[in-house]
Amino acid sequence: MDKCGVSQKLERLEQYSFSLKEGAVLEENAVYIIPLLEHLRLPQSHYSPTSMHRSSTDRIDEKDSIRLYALENLTAKANPKSSTGRLDVFTRVITDFSHRFEEISAGYQGPLFVEVVPKSFPIKVKTGQRLNQLRIRHGFEVLSDQDLLRIHDQEPLLFTEEGKAMPLETLKVNKGLFMSVHLKAKPGQIIGYKAKRHSNYIDFEKIGHYAVEDFWEPILASKDSMVILEPESFYIFASKERIRVPAKLACEMMAYDTGSGELRTHYAGFFDSGFGGSVEDGGARAVLEVRSHDVPFLIEDGQTLFSMQFEPNSEQPEVMYGREIKSNYQGQDLKLGKHFDAS
Repeated sequence: MDKCGVSQKLERLEQYSFSLKEGAVLEENAVYIIPLLEHLRLPQSHYSPTSMHRSSTDRIDEKDSIRLYALENLTAKANPKSSTGRLDVFTRVITDFSHRFEEISAGYQGPLFVEVVPKSFPIKVKTGQRLNQLRIRHGFEVLSDQDLLRIHDQEPLLFTEEGKAMPLETLKVNKGLFMSVHLKAKPGQIIGYKAKRHSNYIDFEKIGHYAVEDFWEPILASKDSMVILEPESFYIFASKERIRVPAKLACEMMAYDTGSGELRTHYAGFFDSGFGGSVEDGGARAVLEVRSHDVPFLIEDGQTLFSMQFEPNSEQPEVMYGREIKSNYQGQDLKLGKHFDAS
């Protein structure tokens, strides 16, 4: 097996290189590998609390100065930011000597790279801009279905379109909390968007700048409350249910079951603690970034398309997702990325 790192592989495979300091346009459907400004240095190994009382003869290697006194190691997982996913920009974090994208194993100490493939629109990016986010995990524990039902009964997680807590018996759980797509509205109302082909590029620096009609075709509600997705076209829809993530939890939108069809329903899957506000706020819709592969795909209002997998925080965060930090998508319904003029 070839043991060279990402940089060494790029020396063999790259076609050309260029600087992002002054900004550069990344063309549609081209593959780019970009070194990130940040490096990661996870502890090499964990030490149980009992090992804190080491003999005075024990010596610590200066190169291994980071030590974690816990029962489990620190790992990390990356994901595109919401604004990246809603532009149909496919990104994946790559590390040296790893056989998996996005997931970073315990003890990794080295550079980070991101693979970037704009799918619908060319994008202009420059040094210092952020396309991805990283979550550090101390262990990994997914809440069971029983825990989800118990928490919802005490502190609702899912709400109806009107913002009322969903009855416990109506929840669909199976290794996560299932949610569906919203396609039913009055005739003529917008229920989604389809990306236009051969549009101009989008500059990541320009927020609230671009006219929606220059890049998106609105999808209007029909009497039959269904939409046929064209192969390899990109769509934005919203969930039928509204969701909130309590302060003690975080969650991730999970990949669609390909046994039910070749369909991708998300790019940016992290939902931070505090998303959807309080119980009184009645949650917020999840926005779906949808692409059908190979063949047309029929979706109907209320059709289950994805699940939410919840995990507990090791500590309750001091800063919550919401208005205090000017979160772009708090309380959202159907919403495009922050680069478009919402007025």
